[in-house]
Amino acid sequence: MENKHIHLNSAQTPMQAWMDYLCQPPFSNVTFDASAQILMQQVLDAIQQGDSCIPATAEQVAALQHLHMNLQRSALNPDPQIAPFVFDGQRLYLYRYWKLEHQVASDILRIQAQPPLSFELQAEQLNLLQDPQQQKALQTAATQSLSIITGGPGTGKTYTLAHIVAVLNQALPNIRIAMAAPTGKAAQRMDEALQNALNSQALQMFNVDALRQLRPVTLHRLLGLGNTGKPRFHAKQPLPYDVIVVDEASMLDLSLSQMLLAAIPAQARLILLGDANQLASVDVGTVLADLQQVPELANNRVNLVTTRRFAEGAKIGAMAKFIQQEHSPAQVLAEFEQQVVAAGELKPIQFKQVEIDALQLQYLPQQNGQISAENLAHYYDQLMYGYQAYVAVLKAHTLGLEQSSTAFQAHVENVVNVFDDYRILTAIRHGHLGLQQLNLQIEKRLLQQLKQTKHGDWYAGRPVMMTYNDYQLGLSNGDIGICFMREQNDQRQFEVYFPSLNKWVPATRLPKNIETAFVLTIHKSQGSEFTHTAVVLDAAAKNLLSKELIYTAITRAKKVVSLLVDAQALQQALMIRTRRSSGLLARINDALDC
Repeated sequence: MENKHIHLNSAQTPMQAWMDYLCQPPFSNVTFDASAQILMQQVLDAIQQGDSCIPATAEQVAALQHLHMNLQRSALNPDPQIAPFVFDGQRLYLYRYWKLEHQVASDILRIQAQPPLSFELQAEQLNLLQDPQQQKALQTAATQSLSIITGGPGTGKTYTLAHIVAVLNQALPNIRIAMAAPTGKAAQRMDEALQNALNSQALQMFNVDALRQLRPVTLHRLLGLGNTGKPRFHAKQPLPYDVIVVDEASMLDLSLSQMLLAAIPAQARLILLGDANQLASVDVGTVLADLQQVPELANNRVNLVTTRRFAEGAKIGAMAKFIQQEHSPAQVLAEFEQQVVAAGELKPIQFKQVEIDALQLQYLPQQNGQISAENLAHYYDQLMYGYQAYVAVLKAHTLGLEQSSTAFQAHVENVVNVFDDYRILTAIRHGHLGLQQLNLQIEKRLLQQLKQTKHGDWYAGRPVMMTYNDYQLGLSNGDIGICFMREQNDQRQFEVYFPSLNKWVPATRLPKNIETAFVLTIHKSQGSEFTHTAVVLDAAAKNLLSKELIYTAITRAKKVVSLLVDAQALQQALMIRTRRSSGLLARINDALDC
């Protein structure tokens, strides 16, 4: 095979440019053949897909020469040379992700093995919960330092958690409890669900007022991650808590997991909650899914199975079950229409008229992927149905300016609540039915109905979402706010209210690249809950779809799901299960063998 160097070009990504640098002087003084280039590119491509590694053989990896560290050979060397790539005998990693997996595995086993602050669980405490699996979750949290509590929507994860923290708070006076989630929206949802769960009659014998003071935060805030990306709390300066609860644990990637686990102090309890059927993290890793496969963690895991959200005959619940089943590609759409919902037209939905729940399905036309402008306008109008209540409540906004501050804030809360009743979800950002165009079209219709014009990018009622962490503003990636015209010191200006933080920020201080949020990607919707979700999947999304993606989308809804989908895209979503390459399970097993 012809030897050749890898040359940098303008189309390269930073990772590809880094790979090119590794292969040329002064870092390398040897020549690499094309097989080395292909192997390195495969690793980089896998990382972009969320895999931490790729399967490989010793013969393949030999092409990397000094750029890789062979762990089998390094075991004989007390001082192995660190290299950009690591080969463990079966999998090839970038060193960073091998190191992260190694650290996560070590810390998981450290936390599992350490004795928690002890107390004896009383029978009357256990009997606070009637469901056997919920009782098991309480017992696990009482006796173990590590608890992994999973379950689908409506299985009572937060309800069970409320009873767990009530019992821990009573049994261990002055116990320090922290609650967190990967995103601001997930933390807000956790807070709302926890406050509702604390209304349980069985918990009134506890100090519920103290428990209501618990306020979930993002993991970034919990760990004190600043502009440098380095956490304030870590192994040498652990978190000052006795119980750390993390909701939406399916969203944990390797990097965030490593920082969290390293900061768990001795004798503390770590409780992870999540739905294993949801999407994995956006970044590299499937930590929750991997932990569920470790046999040695069987006593630390509880899966809640009894759902209370979806009553008998609920369409959304039926679809969630259908997604998890296996089907023949040739029959899946016909079975879906027979067992779940028949195709038709999306119609306006009045929540008060929905007895249990509602599911609508409309197929996009099969015209070689092309949709006429007339049809597109009709689809945009249909997707606007769900925002009619939002338009109505915004029309009262100018009246709110003349009210007292208390009345104005009540008006703001009403707008926020109505906005959270509905959201459009999509799998892609570009194209006629992608996030960007859908946001523009909904915005256009909203402004027309309100008879408003934009001032720059801003107008009353514009929902926005942060796309990165801004530590100066105290805002995190995923935080959602709504723009209002607000009067301050006899002056009116646009300000954005972030309900998850109860915080106002002048619109002029927010970054230019903040995104309008009538429409969210399905990934960004994780941790959120809406009364009604519209899920849009066109032909362009087909190769991105999976069971986990559509399951996540439809389970964001409490009462109504409207599906506007390409038939082949829906078929793909109902057939493909995501499988990420990871060595975390092997890392844990290796650590146990040592």
